[in-house]
Amino acid sequence: VQLQACGGGLVQAGGSLRLSCAASGRTISTSTMGWFRQAPGKEREFVAAISFSGRSTYFSDSVKGRFTISRDIAKNTVYLQMNSLKPEDTAVYYCASSRFRFLNDYRAKDEYEDWGQGTQVTVSS
Repeated sequence: VQLQACGGGLVQAGGSLRLSCAASGRTISTSTMGWFRQAPGKEREFVAAISFSGRSTYFSDSVKGRFTISRDIAKNTVYLQMNSLKPEDTAVYYCASSRFRFLNDYRAKDEYEDWGQGTQVTVSS
């Protein structure tokens, strides 16, 4: 599976960005898809995930209410809509995919086998 993330950039605090993750090699309708981020000097952390059915979504406490995750099956693409961005959201954002439809822990990066290359999001104060 190949994942191509894009959509990052520089935005002022309070602004919005939408990240895209285009998948090839496996349909996202049979995959669990997630977004993680890694700030300089920090561990990679969970941001959001969407189940294979699309009916369940999961968010970290730090982004809940500000970020949404969605998908377009026809385009085999997952999106992360980020609103009300804060400087602490600055990080490289990675999309990830699991071939399993059900995960023990959607927030655990070890549950995902395939990773995109990352896209930089910088939020200025």
